[in-house]
Amino acid sequence: MTWSFETRQVHAGAEPDPTTGARVTPIYQTTSFAFRDAEHAAEAFALRDLETHAYTRLSNPTTVVVEARLADLEGGRAAVAVASGQAATTVALLNIARAGDHLVSAASLYGGTYNLLAYTFADLGVEVTFVDPDDPEQWRAAVRPNTKAFYAEAIGNPRGNVLDVAAVADVAHEAGVPLVVDNTVPTPYLSRPIEHGADVVVHSTTKFLSGHGTGIGGAVVDSGRFDFGAEPGRWPQLTAPDPSYHGLVFRDEFGDLAYSLRLRTRLVRDLGPAVSPFNSFLLLQGIETLSLRLDRHVANARRVAEHLAGRPEVTEVHYAGLPGNRWHDAARRYHPLGVGAVVAFELAGGLEAGRRFVDRLELFSHLANIGDVRSLVIHPASTTHAQLTPEQQVASGVTPGLIRLSVGIEGIADLLADLDRGLADG
Repeated sequence: MTWSFETRQVHAGAEPDPTTGARVTPIYQTTSFAFRDAEHAAEAFALRDLETHAYTRLSNPTTVVVEARLADLEGGRAAVAVASGQAATTVALLNIARAGDHLVSAASLYGGTYNLLAYTFADLGVEVTFVDPDDPEQWRAAVRPNTKAFYAEAIGNPRGNVLDVAAVADVAHEAGVPLVVDNTVPTPYLSRPIEHGADVVVHSTTKFLSGHGTGIGGAVVDSGRFDFGAEPGRWPQLTAPDPSYHGLVFRDEFGDLAYSLRLRTRLVRDLGPAVSPFNSFLLLQGIETLSLRLDRHVANARRVAEHLAGRPEVTEVHYAGLPGNRWHDAARRYHPLGVGAVVAFELAGGLEAGRRFVDRLELFSHLANIGDVRSLVIHPASTTHAQLTPEQQVASGVTPGLIRLSVGIEGIADLLADLDRGLADG
């Protein structure tokens, strides 16, 4: 039987604990796991036994439930949970790109991701070309023989631009590369990029999936659909013998699990971005109420966007749920239940007006996060995107007077009153 999303967000991947009968997934707060004998240990380390847990840096029973649930909800083949959203993006791309390779990315990104791709990846020898995500021809023109992936956010942070996933996926596949989509803002409740052609989905599970601002984490969900065997010479990480496993070829050995298993057993193993079992437990608690929370987040965000659009101090509201927004039609196609709860808007007074507004608020918490049940606010130009040049800020959708809100689940009248307080003269 095919269960609904609301049922699967509670049950997918979980069974009563076989030892105790505990119905809630326990926290397996352990670094390592005992083997039955020497042969059992050898089979696990040689990847001939994929069910055995050896060390929590690689896998953990609590985290396995998270991975199964996220893969199920996104419609993916497998998922790997890691320590943060930044770690998820990093390992998702480094799993197929190495020094001398090239990536194409949307320019409109969260500031930390832009810095990661523009500077840290450059230090690693991976070059990234940034393009306007709305222009398929820019994606197409940026492709090189050594291009290994396209990368974009399903809903851009902070501007709220909506990616035409199918159009970009078509260009990526025409170029013979996978499309990696960050689905943090909408979550799989509001949008599932794999259904529209994306090959890999990444998440900062810190945000709406967890939902309470209590635990940092990330995840990589692989569709299992991209055929790395079509051009084996282009993907040596997956199609050539791996010296660290005595010549094992991931694609030959594991088929459509090759990408996720290499990511876990090479990058997570060697770089060590392991998520805590306790944070995985917190994430499971958040996912169980995902649809309930997102319905309230979206309803509140829509009302906030409408309210701000009517204020004279606001020159523009960036929220694709509003009719007239340039991405409204794309939002209706890809996010029929709503475009999430990140609302950005421009203040006529620019930088100083933005700072003054933030300082006047009482209910909105001033901090660098999104996706909390509490409403949050930040001025991106002086914080999350401060390391970018003015030109890079503009390309990312950040102006001096831009304010980013992450709208929570509080009473809407209270939220509107607090916003009016921030906008008031004097």
